[in-house]
Amino acid sequence: MHSFSASAKKHLKYFCETISERHLGSQGNKQATNYFKKVLQQYGWETEESLLKVMDWKTEGAILQCGKQFFEVFSSPYSLGCNIEGKLIAVDNISKLHDAGLKNKIVLLHGEIAAEQIMPKNFVFYNPEHHQKLLQLLEQSGVKAIISATGKNPSLAGGVYPFPMFEDGDFDIPSVFMEDTEGEKLLTCVGQRLKLESRAIRIPETASNIIGRKPGHGKQRIVVTAHIDAKQGTPGALDNATGVTVLLLLSEMLKDSDLKHPVELVAFNGEDYYAASGQMKYIEQQANHFDDILLNINIDGVGYKEGASSFSAFDLPETIQNAFQTIIKKNTNSIEGPPWYQGDHSIFLQHGRPAIAVTSEWILQNMETQNITHTERDNFSIIDHRKVVEAATAIHEFLLQIF
Repeated sequence: MHSFSASAKKHLKYFCETISERHLGSQGNKQATNYFKKVLQQYGWETEESLLKVMDWKTEGAILQCGKQFFEVFSSPYSLGCNIEGKLIAVDNISKLHDAGLKNKIVLLHGEIAAEQIMPKNFVFYNPEHHQKLLQLLEQSGVKAIISATGKNPSLAGGVYPFPMFEDGDFDIPSVFMEDTEGEKLLTCVGQRLKLESRAIRIPETASNIIGRKPGHGKQRIVVTAHIDAKQGTPGALDNATGVTVLLLLSEMLKDSDLKHPVELVAFNGEDYYAASGQMKYIEQQANHFDDILLNINIDGVGYKEGASSFSAFDLPETIQNAFQTIIKKNTNSIEGPPWYQGDHSIFLQHGRPAIAVTSEWILQNMETQNITHTERDNFSIIDHRKVVEAATAIHEFLLQIF
């Protein structure tokens, strides 16, 4: 256990502290995938790297001015920059967009209409009809730019306050966001002329998925996944350096095993990216091969310093379900959790494959109120590397049960 503890701490320190950023397209993201591949190869795993065409994005901030008054605003991630002037219109309900007369104006979205983060226009996994309608109305309106005044929505936007209403490199109307309280102040400027500058740029870049493979005797394979990218501005300890570390610990634990079923360790790149590029690439590559997958195990958010590791089962065959129950009972720091779908295991469920999702009990209990994910608070200090080892050990024992 001691050697795995040392390995876990080493990997986590690298992902959370040696690398300053792991968002898709960044240099740190490339460092992370190179490190992951190198460790897999060190333990004798065959590796495959799938190239992704992605977008990096940078901003030097935003300025909003009404007369002599300035308001605090932030460039929306992946938005185009702008330097414009226009009359301010305010809209608080999607039904009012039809007749708002937004052409050549700047619109403030506040209240009900700005209560949730809007799914990217081309996001395929979850895209409510009212989100699509909102984007279509805005694109058809001729509006110059969007200001959104947002509050808190941990279940969809993590712990960020204010959260960006739009985070979408396929949506080309320049946008910025502000706190809901700042938006209330801006309402006094409705009908007046604003100046808005957002010093943001989009940068074409590349990234990679990394897959490690170890052969086995059976035809069907077990695919263990975790996303390696993180949001901009966060070390991404829980989200998801701990998950990637579990994969690396499994590569070490399984290095000398004679396996009944082939195992793949997949570092997805794009779970925290508007286009989910790594996931979409994997689906494309596996289009005719999902039936070859016996089981997916996805790790995301494991290792919080409080509580147990939560294992949620989805559509497990009886023999695998029995092994699952055995491991849960055996490992005192593991519990069976409720179903949740905001992770990469949904890819496999949508293609008819059984899955197990692994996270922290604390995250599931505090999904609606937590203020950590996607912020600078998601750092090494909030995780317990021993719990990461315990989760990896439980998964390893489970795999041996079904081999």
